[in-house]
Formats: sequence, C-alpha cells, structure tokens
Amino acid sequence: MEMTDVTRAIAAATSVAASLDLPTDDAVVLHNSNRLALRLTPCDVLARVAPAGHEAAQLEVELAQRLAGAGCPVGLVEPRVDPRVYQRDGFTVTLWTHYEPVTPQVSPVDYARALERLHAGMREVDVPGPRFTDRVAEAEEIVANPDLSPELADADRVFLGSRLGSLRRAIEDRGAVEQLLHGEPWSGNVLSTRNGPLFVDLETCCRGPVEFDLAHVAEAVCEHYPSVDQGLLDECRQLVLAMVAAWRWALGDEYPNGRRLGEEFLRLLRAGPPWPTLDALLGRPGDRAVSRAIRRP
Repeated sequence: MEMTDVTRAIAAATSVAASLDLPTDDAVVLHNSNRLALRLTPCDVLARVAPAGHEAAQLEVELAQRLAGAGCPVGLVEPRVDPRVYQRDGFTVTLWTHYEPVTPQVSPVDYARALERLHAGMREVDVPGPRFTDRVAEAEEIVANPDLSPELADADRVFLGSRLGSLRRAIEDRGAVEQLLHGEPWSGNVLSTRNGPLFVDLETCCRGPVEFDLAHVAEAVCEHYPSVDQGLLDECRQLVLAMVAAWRWALGDEYPNGRRLGEEFLRLLRAGPPWPTLDALLGRPGDRAVSRAIRRP
C-alpha cells in the first residue's frame, strides 16, 4: 500500500479493535504488500487490512477455522472476537492471534512434516477454491497485453508467454491428483512458534498437485516430503518462476527493484536446470519482509 493508504488502514484497524473492546494504543507495521499486517498493542492482536473488495479474506478466515479444527498447523483467528471480516472506511479487517517468533528457525524435517499435515487436513475440508491454472491465467494476461506490461521487451514477452502456456499444459497433461493447497507455503509464510511451525496467509489457497506447493519451498524440505514426483516438481518450479516474473513486469507493480527481479527470473528460465526454488531466491526462513515479491500486483 501507498503511505497515505497505510495511514488510513491503520486507523481502520484500530477503530475496529476499539469497537470490539480490544485496547489499542499502538500499531506496528509488520509487513506491507497487497495488504497490511499490523501488530496491535497492548491487546496483542495481528490485524490484516486490505482495500474493500478483498474477496479472499472471508475464505481465509473460514479455512483457518476449519483447518485448525482438524488439527492442522495454521495461525489462529483471534479468539476474543467473532471470526469474520470487519468493514471499516473502505477497508476489510481480519483479526488473528499474534505469535512471538522463537529460535531456532524451522528445520527442514519439521517444515516438511508440518506441510504434510497441512495438506492432509486440506484434503479433508470441502472448501471451494480456484485452480492453480487461474493464477497462471492472470500472469498470461499481463504478458499478452502490452498495456498491462509496457516495459516488457517483445522478445521477452514471446518467451515468457510461451513458457507459461507450455508449462501449464505440461502439468495438466500429467493428470496428477489435485487437492486444496496453501498456494505460497514458502518460508516467509511459516512462523516458528512455541507450538511448532504454523502456516499463515491462506488467502493464496488454490487447487492443484502438491508439487505446486513444494515448488515454493527449499530443496531440503522437499527431500523430507514423501512421494514427490520430481519431474512434476521441476515443471512446477519453472512455472512459479515464470508467474513471478510476469507479475514483476506488471504496470504499477510496487515491489522494490521489481524489474531487476523480473529480469533475473527471465535469465534463470533461459539458463535451464537445475531449477532453483523460490524460497532460495527470495530470502532466509522467516524473513517475511520480502514476501510481497511473490504477490500479484
């Protein structure tokens, strides 16, 4: 969000908290991307704030509740208030439990086990969600339309559009079993807590093969996840790189040095295997400051 919107979003979150008898004297910005994450004190609540019309907010709340009820390792909705989306001054606000980070960071073994538990729970909940191909289509539209990506060179536009389409078809042609996924379970969306690793930011959930989720995490995590189709994983890693590259060329993309990142991802796609994991490219485990790099603009 722009700073003027950040100020308004903070005011909306603190107003919602006050109306729910949650004392709030201060709001600390934890990260700012397509939505704002705030730690409200002294009530010690995590507020997520997005412009009105953020359709995924209600789904995220409902999914978090159902997954938590199934024993999945996910961040919890704030238990002192009704679990719903609050509307205030042009923003949607959801309230969550704030977790103090602990060290050491999540080990690859624990990470893989937690992701396996999350996937198992997601197979049990009957929640509608978009397919991963819907997200690919968004990236393809950006690349295909020069008005949406005016700085993308013609040769890069042809290459990236072709790669997005061919990878989408190759993955679909494999006919792998699909299920509900986190969508972006890289280390920036995993908290190291006293209760073990917890996945957050469920707004990105989609349906697809588990290898699509695994394409976001470190190689060491994949090594401990059971029954991985390596060929499918390689294709999903390429697809994720291509999608993020497309988003970085979008008109109005606000990610710092986004064009540089878009150029780097194009270079990696042209360079060929071994395909790097998104987690390895974007930062250290637990470093949520760069999480907006994989967000759509």
